[in-house]
Amino acid sequence: MTERGRDLVIVGAGPAGLSAAISARALGLDTLILDEQPSAGGQIYRNVQRVAERRPADLAFLGDDYARGGALVRKAVDIERRQGATVWHIGPMSGAEGRQVVWSEQGRARRVKTRAVLLATGAMERPVPIPGWTLPGVTTVGALQTVLKQAAVYPEGRVVLAGSGPLLMLLAAQYAGAGVQVDAILDTAPPGTMGKALPRLPLAALGAWRTILKGLKLRNAYGRGAREVWTGVTDIRAEGEDALQRVRFTDSSGRVREIEAATLALHEGVIPNAQLARLVGARHLWDDRQRCFRPVLDAFGASDAQGVFVAGDGGGILGAVSAELSGRVAAVAIAHALGIIVESERDLRTAADLDRLTGQRWLRLFLDAMFPPPDWIGRMADDATVCRCEEVRAADLRRVAPHAQGPNQLKAYTRAGMGPCQGRMCGNTVTEVLAEARGSTPGAVGYYRIRPPVKPVTIEELAALAD
Repeated sequence: MTERGRDLVIVGAGPAGLSAAISARALGLDTLILDEQPSAGGQIYRNVQRVAERRPADLAFLGDDYARGGALVRKAVDIERRQGATVWHIGPMSGAEGRQVVWSEQGRARRVKTRAVLLATGAMERPVPIPGWTLPGVTTVGALQTVLKQAAVYPEGRVVLAGSGPLLMLLAAQYAGAGVQVDAILDTAPPGTMGKALPRLPLAALGAWRTILKGLKLRNAYGRGAREVWTGVTDIRAEGEDALQRVRFTDSSGRVREIEAATLALHEGVIPNAQLARLVGARHLWDDRQRCFRPVLDAFGASDAQGVFVAGDGGGILGAVSAELSGRVAAVAIAHALGIIVESERDLRTAADLDRLTGQRWLRLFLDAMFPPPDWIGRMADDATVCRCEEVRAADLRRVAPHAQGPNQLKAYTRAGMGPCQGRMCGNTVTEVLAEARGSTPGAVGYYRIRPPVKPVTIEELAALAD
């Protein structure tokens, strides 16, 4: 089915997408939001309206930052938005008509021409390919938070959280507030991170002092609800027969320990969800500080792919506050690019938000030093599964790495990246393993070449485009 053309199509209804849509509407842009989830809010504000209406008591432990997302969702309520819409292709630029965006909704494929596209696809958790992570019972911190917000579902049995970063700390605090017992926290942050982060604290506090205060409060509460907290943990392994039964790890003294567990949630930070940005041909660079690829953008969120802008964590990890700011900035920049406002008005409208974004970047420098991304992924154990879809192990990649010129040739040799997720879950890991094996750098090794469809599509869905 082909729909009428739009000025702007926004992919994603999280803080970046919603704030951009609100600003775009104020500037007179005919805007359509496409979002894969059943309700607006993204991961950070997932299901916030329903929680406020049907489970208001849960807002007490989910936190004020989560609750404030309800106001953002309400502001965008009268903007055309399709929930449950999975975007799987964005076509090339075609003159004044713009690009064609194709998605599936309720079992049928649809398409629309748009003069501009804003990708507000957010972040995804960095895959943590430890031995045994494919066992039932092993999940991620983000997944546990998703079911907590979506359906008030909690894990049963002994729960272990492993990794580092603000999201892990937040879930531990939310579980404590909800009365959910965490049996152990295995903190993988290397020793000395506080000392490395402290020099960045004054500048971070200058730019985002309220967030710093919230973080200190969260850190003080960190671990209070857990029976035990281990720091400086390395070499985590999930073990069991048909499901997770125990977690083995090395403590800070070098002693190997073992604890029983029914649920193990892993977390080592988040990375941009950049599949669509790669699909349209936007240039990406490897970010050594965050150990991931990110699209190259100008100050207003414009990529080098004509007519394509990126806002929020999909353009680099900065958090929810920055996502809203960058969404507003991008919407104004799009209005300028489409000839609706002049350059001086663009600069005037975006000046305050750009200043605040600078402060948020200072905060990010502090957080990256405090919770550095893991440097062991390229050196993971041979028996760890890298590509879950095709069950390709690290040993399989290393065996053929000397004969592969890059990830795409490695894909042809091993099938890593050919599964339903199209490499979304293994792409960064494959790059790191290949770089380590070849004595190169991730930036030099590169990433998969992304082709449509970026999500699985049925023949029936494709047939709906016959008009």
